[in-house]
Amino acid sequence: MIVTLIVACEVGFWVAVLAGLIARYPLRRPRLGAALLIAAPVIDVVLLALVAVDLVRGGTASWQHGLAAIYIGFSVAFGHQVIAWADVRFAHRFASAPPPVRLAGRAYTVSCWNDVLRTVVMVAIAGGVTGGLIALARGSGTEELVLNFRILGIVLAVDVLWAVSYTIWPRPSSHSPRSSPPAGAH
Repeated sequence: MIVTLIVACEVGFWVAVLAGLIARYPLRRPRLGAALLIAAPVIDVVLLALVAVDLVRGGTASWQHGLAAIYIGFSVAFGHQVIAWADVRFAHRFASAPPPVRLAGRAYTVSCWNDVLRTVVMVAIAGGVTGGLIALARGSGTEELVLNFRILGIVLAVDVLWAVSYTIWPRPSSHSPRSSPPAGAH
């Protein structure tokens, strides 16, 4: 049941984002669009409440509850960035805004390290939610929830390695000499 709730909340999140962007750009209703976009984080609160109620009512803690904690942490830490990513693309497509910029070199490396900071926030939130769920479960299946801490550690380690790799080997610009067309191809 918890997985179904997570999937429903994920679908609800994207429906709210898509509806908000459609209202904002093609329908030219920015206030309605903003209201719909604000609804996206409310969905996380609903998921957290439903998961907590399940455990309080005696549900056995499982990996699905841990997944809900990770989803909530990701949504809080990265939700604004995901919405901004989609907003830039919608603005380009429907409002004649400039195309999205593909970061390269130092700018991409800085972006990677900013993502590491967001991942730290995600890990802290997901870890805190997991701890709260463990307390609510009162020992009922909490071994599966404890695994969440390892998963969160792996996620953070992978993100740090990603940022380190782009610090050592920066992403090349799409305008680098290697990617330019051959002479006379214009």
